[in-house]
Amino acid sequence: MCIRDRYRNREDRKNFLSITEARKRGFKTNWFKINITQPSLKGIKVFRDYPLADIRDRIDWTPFFITWEMKGKYPSIFKDPKYGREARKLYDDVNVLLDKVISEKLLIANAVIGIFPANSSGDDIIIYSDDERKNRLAVFHTLRQQVLKTNDMPYLALSDFIAPAESGVKDYMGIFAVTAGIGIEEVLKFYSDRKDVYNEIMIKALADRLAEGFAELMHELVRKKYWGYAKDENLTNEELIAEKYRGIRPAPGYPAQPDHTEKITLFKLLEVESNTGISLTENLAMYPAASVCGLYIAHPDSKYFNVGKINKDQVEDYAARKGITLQEAEKWLAPVLAYEREEVQV
Repeated sequence: MCIRDRYRNREDRKNFLSITEARKRGFKTNWFKINITQPSLKGIKVFRDYPLADIRDRIDWTPFFITWEMKGKYPSIFKDPKYGREARKLYDDVNVLLDKVISEKLLIANAVIGIFPANSSGDDIIIYSDDERKNRLAVFHTLRQQVLKTNDMPYLALSDFIAPAESGVKDYMGIFAVTAGIGIEEVLKFYSDRKDVYNEIMIKALADRLAEGFAELMHELVRKKYWGYAKDENLTNEELIAEKYRGIRPAPGYPAQPDHTEKITLFKLLEVESNTGISLTENLAMYPAASVCGLYIAHPDSKYFNVGKINKDQVEDYAARKGITLQEAEKWLAPVLAYEREEVQV
């Protein structure tokens, strides 16, 4: 007796382009009209014990209230007839806690960023050791939209926003990992020992907000200083939260790059664990949980998108590019598969 795989489409194949056709209809750029800035930083830079007081100004509080199942945007939520009063109390409480965290250094924020010469090759992004571009440091593998569109919109992959190697254009890409969760175990134990569930939840939510704020702050520093392609950027905090700036920072495991295994490449390239204290669990979650990692892409037309469901032809192609089995690729891409694998005894 043996096991073989049988596949059944969840959706009609006619609702998808082949991966070959989707690539033909990807996002097109005239690369000779794009102003590519030589980064001020080439390589890796580490930030340890970054001042939490500086990160505080970058916090987006709206998701904090969602943690407490309150719908509404900060600060207008304070005027909400249903949630306003309780939201104000939570906000006051978390800021008292934040004062304590800062003054007593209960949490530590660390980060590592890297900016490297890069070019795309099909749906892959090649990272080079220097501007001669002869030695490859790493390859990031991206996925492309395949769900049929009813208009002429392109079928996007993140690699579309990096200049193809054959263009001869010297492009760059950044990567990063930040955390604001170093030391949180001791804080959680303190509240757990006192059966203070309220502050246990509060410190976790606060650490998450600090980590996201830190990611926002580091991205701004990259745009204005360490890469420098937006040196004159002058945006309000509200405009920053609304992502009015040039470029994106997509994260592995999220809609534009749904494969969590791409974190492994990022962690190796930046030596994330030794530089920041962030580690990856067996399931490739980051620990501490109050951590963020991702890519920096500077293309002026780059945007966030959802890859959506993908078909088996792309998964087979992706597995071959990554040098893994189809089964391994399907395991990590299970949430976006447009087909269902059946194991059948024969």
